[in-house]
Amino acid sequence: MSRRLGILASIILVLFVLVAAQAASIQFLRAPALDASNLNPRNHTNSTLYPRGEIVAADGTILAESVRTGNSAYPYLRSYPLGSLTAGVVGFTSPFTEPWGLEAEYNSNLTAHTQPASSFEQLLAPTSAADSLTLTLEPVLNKIAAANMTGQDGAAVVIDPRTGSVLGMYSNPTYNPTLLESTNSKEVLAAFKRYTTNDAHGFPPLGLVATQQTFPPGSTFKVITTAAVVAGRPDLLQKSYHHGSFTTLPDSNKLLYNDGGTSCGGTIAVMLPASCDPGFALVGLDVGAKLMTSTANSFGYNEVPPLDFPNIVPSYFPSAASFTTNLAGLAYSAIGQENVRATALQQALVAAAIANGGAIMTPHLMSSISSPDGAVFKRFQDSVWKRPLTSAQAAQIVPLMENVVKDGTATTVHFLAADDVAAKTGTAQTGNSLKNTDDWMIAFAPATHPTVAVAVVMPFQAQSAYGATVAGPIVKCLIEGALALQAGLPTTGTSTTCAS
Repeated sequence: MSRRLGILASIILVLFVLVAAQAASIQFLRAPALDASNLNPRNHTNSTLYPRGEIVAADGTILAESVRTGNSAYPYLRSYPLGSLTAGVVGFTSPFTEPWGLEAEYNSNLTAHTQPASSFEQLLAPTSAADSLTLTLEPVLNKIAAANMTGQDGAAVVIDPRTGSVLGMYSNPTYNPTLLESTNSKEVLAAFKRYTTNDAHGFPPLGLVATQQTFPPGSTFKVITTAAVVAGRPDLLQKSYHHGSFTTLPDSNKLLYNDGGTSCGGTIAVMLPASCDPGFALVGLDVGAKLMTSTANSFGYNEVPPLDFPNIVPSYFPSAASFTTNLAGLAYSAIGQENVRATALQQALVAAAIANGGAIMTPHLMSSISSPDGAVFKRFQDSVWKRPLTSAQAAQIVPLMENVVKDGTATTVHFLAADDVAAKTGTAQTGNSLKNTDDWMIAFAPATHPTVAVAVVMPFQAQSAYGATVAGPIVKCLIEGALALQAGLPTTGTSTTCAS
């Protein structure tokens, strides 16, 4: 009997220790995370009982604010004046769902919280209020992207390469956040279900294509292949590759043809503007798997970009080991096909790297955070995220991208000569039996002193479409708009071909 009592006492003691340890873990180790968690009911309560902080665009436009409802249960709900135009970035809050976008990223600031005491009275009776968030986003650039994408699925990202400031970020499909701002739970949940349902291309409206969907980058990846040569195999810059309409591939019976069966070849300086597929496939084989992979990684592939935004997915380039028995795959990867995948955000950062002397600045949407009295207490501090190239190495690629515009695959876009644009087109064959194309363009301007970098991807286009014909006009309008904005000029009427 005493032995059984001893065993029972030991079990009870162990259970007591486990309970005490769990309580201590929750109280001291996990308390901060639980306190800030979106699943904490108190956070939802604070968002409806008290006004949340404003989210303001770079030009002073209010993107999100709390308004009184007259409902005692939910005295405040959010209002989004620009609706679907900035919903993908700003996100939303609701009493019945989790917050999304920047509303989630900066929830702890935007939710009413105890403010530091500035008087003895406030020390005895602390006050609660919310901070306000000012963004780098320029709504007019989102407007230009939306107007020129004409409702088609796709994404556009505009960055200031000097600072990493995201000036524009727009995606289709998008959603109307107003339908999620209701005191009727059935209405909100019905809208939420509709917005989380994929469209015909597999994209949910409540999901930012620019940061959460990846696509074969096609020939825009040739910029990275060129960077691998410049940084690791500069001897290949002088090599002249065979002129022809196709090339054979090692360990394969495949023939890699140039687009349309046209003939191309020569040095990299000749092949990049012409976007020569067979030639660049051979360049990738000469560079080798290890250097190709390390260069892609140096630009941010296989890593989540540190943008202050939730649920970003990484872009993908295969490991060097995966090419050991797949040299044909390495050739295709060098031209942005095979298994290579990229987000619009990532390719905008690639353009920004070349534009900014080889340095990728940390991308960011937050410009500053202000306390309830309007005083700025936090500003984003610019920093370098990646440095894949030296300034001298990046400078070797700039004129090649300028020639893409002057006498290469982007000549049909008709960029304004004064804008001095450097670009790279991309057209990736995708879908069943390669019946569709994902059409890309990355660019920056002015090439001599870049202040704007852009990436646009338009997936699921017709087989006859090209990056220059589909993504190019959108990039053109965004560059014109961004440069006009930076110069303090009107952003409309710059070009008759641009909708606004």
